[in-house]
Amino acid sequence: MAEEVVVLDTRVSMFGMRVRIALAEKGVKYEYKEQDLRNKNQLLLQMNPIHKKIPVLIHNGKPICESIIIVEYIDEVWNDRAPLQSSDPYQRAQDRFWADFIDKKVFDDGKRIWTTKGNEIEVAKKDFINTLKQLEDRLGDKPYFGGDTFRFVDLALIPYYCWFYAYEVIGNFKVEAECPKFVAWAERCKQIENVSKTLADEKVVYDFVVTLRKKYGIE
Repeated sequence: MAEEVVVLDTRVSMFGMRVRIALAEKGVKYEYKEQDLRNKNQLLLQMNPIHKKIPVLIHNGKPICESIIIVEYIDEVWNDRAPLQSSDPYQRAQDRFWADFIDKKVFDDGKRIWTTKGNEIEVAKKDFINTLKQLEDRLGDKPYFGGDTFRFVDLALIPYYCWFYAYEVIGNFKVEAECPKFVAWAERCKQIENVSKTLADEKVVYDFVVTLRKKYGIE
């Protein structure tokens, strides 16, 4: 019997992009179901009753939630091709640390840029750049966080990059001016077909963010 793989997601979600890149890297075919988070359907509520969030991977009728957990699951289930995680337990632990750092710092600092005004944006911008500089230090002189190969931490981080245009326009700054090594890494990742075809268009993300700012009365 053929495997059934379904992804519940939205196109602009950096978390969902992780899942779709991982599946593409593994060559796994799946059915994509776009979700309207303003009007959550019964399938999403049934598959993720705790958080009621995307992304959700449904594998042969069984749901897996939370993007990093999903990526690890994908790597373990389809382990005969394109490994995403190191075989070394210590390195895997380090990679999980940095994936957690990304979700705590890159996400939070970026969100503060587009959800605040005035001086608060300036503080958020400084924190955001400092976070990227820490990631640059971690990257060092390697082409990827995974060394010579696009791997787990690269996959966890690159979906955020298509949100940077929105941060830059709203915050009136340029990431490349402060973190050229980071931008070079991101552009290198975008040369990978499975990455470039999955990342959302930065202008679409910007329009989405502008809509949210208006909705929340930030404009």
